[in-house]
This record gives sequence, C-alpha cells and structure tokens, in this order.
Amino acid sequence: MAAAVPVVTHRYGVLGGNVAARLGALAAIFVATLFVAREGGAALVGIYALFHVLPALVGMIISAGLTGAVAFFLAGPYRDDRRLPLTIVAMAVVSGTLGAALWVAAAPLAGPLLFSDVSVQLSALAGLAVATRLAVTTAKSCSQGSHDLAGANGVIFTEEFLFLPAFGVLASAGFDGHGAVIGGLLLADVVTGSLAWGRLARKGFFQRAARPSYHVARRVASYGVRAQIGTVISQLNLRLDFVILSVLTGPAVVGIYVIASKFAELTKVLGMALTYVLYPQFARSGRTAAVERARRLIPRAGLLTAGAVVPLFVAAGFVIPAVYGSEFDGASTPARIILLALAFEGVAAVITAFLYGAGRPGLYSIAMGAGLVATVILDLLLIPRFEEVGAAVASAIAYTTSTVVLIWLFSSTGRRPETAATDRATERRSRRGSSRTLAAVVRSVDWRADVSATER
Repeated sequence: MAAAVPVVTHRYGVLGGNVAARLGALAAIFVATLFVAREGGAALVGIYALFHVLPALVGMIISAGLTGAVAFFLAGPYRDDRRLPLTIVAMAVVSGTLGAALWVAAAPLAGPLLFSDVSVQLSALAGLAVATRLAVTTAKSCSQGSHDLAGANGVIFTEEFLFLPAFGVLASAGFDGHGAVIGGLLLADVVTGSLAWGRLARKGFFQRAARPSYHVARRVASYGVRAQIGTVISQLNLRLDFVILSVLTGPAVVGIYVIASKFAELTKVLGMALTYVLYPQFARSGRTAAVERARRLIPRAGLLTAGAVVPLFVAAGFVIPAVYGSEFDGASTPARIILLALAFEGVAAVITAFLYGAGRPGLYSIAMGAGLVATVILDLLLIPRFEEVGAAVASAIAYTTSTVVLIWLFSSTGRRPETAATDRATERRSRRGSSRTLAAVVRSVDWRADVSATER
C-alpha cells in the first residue's frame, strides 16, 4: 500500500489550492463572458459557451475517456509502469487528430444547425480546438495523477485566464466577435498546453519512459470507456440543455441560461475540488481505507455545499442584472432553481471520487445515466414552453436524481470489503448496459452527440 498522504498539507493545503484555482478560473470566465457580452450581446455569449464546451466533449469521446483514466493509472497500481507516459501522449495525439478531422468534415452540415450565425469556415476552424483541448486536459490529468496538484491547479486557472488577453488582442486587431472568440480559445489552449507539458517534462514525467504500448493503451481505454460513459453523461446533463436551447430557441436564450447556470455552478467549486483531490488519494490508499475516509467526509461535504447555496440564492436577484445589465434579468430565476438542487453537491463529489479511486467508474455511470434520462425527457417537455426556466427545472431534477442514485450505490458498495466481488459483477453488467446507452445517446442527438462531453 502507498504511504499515507500527510494529513495537514493535503487535506487542507491541496484542497484549498484547488478551490482557489477553480475560483480564479471562474472569475476569468466571468470576466470573459462580461467582455464577450459587451462585444456581441447574449448571442455571442452563447457562441462562446458552445465553442468552449463542445470541442472538449468530442475529444473526450474520441479518446475513449483518456483524461478520466490517466489519474487512476498514474496514481494507482500501475504507477510504476514506465510505458505509461508515452502511451498517454500517443493516445492524446492520435485521438486529437482524428477528432479534429471529424469535426472539420461535419462542419458543412452541422455548423448551420448549431451555429447559425457563424460561417462554415469558422466552424471548421474551431475543430482544431478538439486537438488543443485534449492536449491541455491530458496534461492536467497527468499532473493530477503524478501527485503534482500544484501543476494541475495552474492549468485549471491558466486555460481560462489566457482567453482574456487572446480575445482582447484579436478583437482590437479587427476580428469580428466570432473570429475573436474562436481564435482566443485556440491561442489560450496552445499556450496553456505548452506550459503544462513543459512543467511535466521538468518534473521528470518522461524520465526513463519506455516506448508506447498497445496493451497498456488497451487497459487505459478499458477503464477510460467505463469512466467516459459517466463523464459524457455528466457533461450532457450539464450542457445538453445548451444544445437543445440553441436548436429550439436561439443563441440569445442560450446566453441568458449560460449566465444563470454558471452563477449557480459556483456551488460546484468545492465539490469539484473534493473529487479532483480525493480521486488519486483514494486510488493510492486502498479500498478499505477509502471507504472509511469517504464515510467521514460525506456529511461534512454535504453541509459545506448546502451552506454555500444560501448566500448565492439571495445574491442572484441583484448581482446578475447589476453585472451583466437588464438584458440578463431573466437569468436570476433559473439560477435559483439550479442552486436548490446543488445543495448537496458535496455528497455526490466524495462518492464520485471514491468510485473512481476504487476502480469502479461504471457504477458512477449508472447514476449519471439516471440523471440524463431526466434531462432529456424534461428538456424536450419544458424548454419549448418555458425556455431557460424549463431548462433550469430539468437540470435541477437531473442533479437530484443522480445524487440520490450515487448515495444508494455507495451504501451498497461501501458496506464491507467482502462485497468487492459482487461490486465487480454489478459493474460488468452496467458496462454492457452503458455501452448500449451511449450508442442510443449518439443516435438520438445525431451529429450533436459528437460534440457533447466536464473537470469540472
């Protein structure tokens, strides 16, 4: 078993650093959306949100969940295998190239549907972000799994912050709003990825690295696919409403809802930090110790996130319109609806970290699948009539459903170590069912599923 992680340094210092990085990233996104909104209104904010999210989702799907698997392999039982570093790099390069090519090929058909105000040429150019996003997120996951959480925190902040100067320079140079947004995202990724991989090299990530291994890649992909299904579904729960709103209403409504959801998701900062920090620690510590620690943390995490909801709920009514202007008055109600459902996000975060660290990401996929069912059904029922408010209600119910299922799964898998064989049998069944679920999702949203996938 790996040596215990120092309690004081890593329980509070590393968690606090990750929370600070995420708050800094959210602040950068906040300022970016403010500048984008003043440059092109709610419609351009909607475009920014779509191009910020969709290339990353495509990269996640094409790479077989590489970024979700990396931390488990670098922190867990395979951490001494020196074939891992170059295998991970090879998987990222091949997947990023393939994903970008598929995006470009689909742009003439999908671009006018999803990005009606953006030229086909710019939509195709945005396909490069599939490769750049995957490079950045893979480097971030490598830092996370290599016990360099300071490096991972740096990527979390830098990838969002660098969009601001890039967007400003391009807008000042005469690029229109769409060109400045897409170019800014690409430039931010290139610089962030270069810095992140450079730090990994200096930290010895590639020291004594052996050549890539097909068999190692298969193991990573096997875990990654199980993790990816839940992650893709989680991201669909988070962002599918963006796509459906875009198709059924328009970019302006998407822009209002983006502000509402981002404001409400401030509550998720602590939860995301808990998952991010605890995932590799649970992988190192072993199942029995992980179960006991998760049991201690769950009630505390739940109380913390519930307490964070109260001031945000009160502030939503005057902060959003004061900052973004009267055009965004309609964002306050959706934000409050989503906030209510995120009260116990900390509970879900700890359980998610446990399932990933215990090597059972397929069980996490079950919980996310339950939330996705609620998202799809309620989005289609409520968005045509209630627009952004309907999307918020659907999102709130999806969050609640997933959290309840996660609690049930943890109560089953965390009872005692002897249940491990039963857990593995359950996950094998869920893996087969999850594969069919993913195929159904891809068919149901046609091209749009190819551009759907957090770190968050």
